[in-house]
Amino acid sequence: MSGLRLWFAGRSLRERRLILVMLALLAVTLVWAGILLPVTDGLASARTRHADAVLRLAETQARVAAIRAVPRAAPLGQPLDAEVRARADAAGFTVASLAPQGSDRVQLSITQARPGALFAWIAGLEEAGILVETMAITNNGDQTVSLQLTLRSQA
Repeated sequence: MSGLRLWFAGRSLRERRLILVMLALLAVTLVWAGILLPVTDGLASARTRHADAVLRLAETQARVAAIRAVPRAAPLGQPLDAEVRARADAAGFTVASLAPQGSDRVQLSITQARPGALFAWIAGLEEAGILVETMAITNNGDQTVSLQLTLRSQA
């Protein structure tokens, strides 16, 4: 340290002032780059994350409110398998197999159906409170599909 003092004392007054200004600017730069810049970047990123979280919370609350506002489906007037068969016959689908699996679940197989009509029929089932648990659709190659469904009653 004394060697540094001797070196500094050996400089002219102008050089000493320039070295002191240089050291002051170095200190300011280090404080700015080492403390202020990371803190301001962190605050900006935290504000962005907070704004995104507030938006996600509002969207989630709106979705929850929309789900709670949906009325529950009325109980079916007949057993689930009879209701599904009646609705399939009314829509013009030929049911290959329909096997009840308990009182509130059925396994359905349709070997040939047009996709547009089939999805409209499934949407009608869901509106009536008959929910799709599993669905497997296979292309028949002739603009029709075959379908394997497991349905359950919402009520």
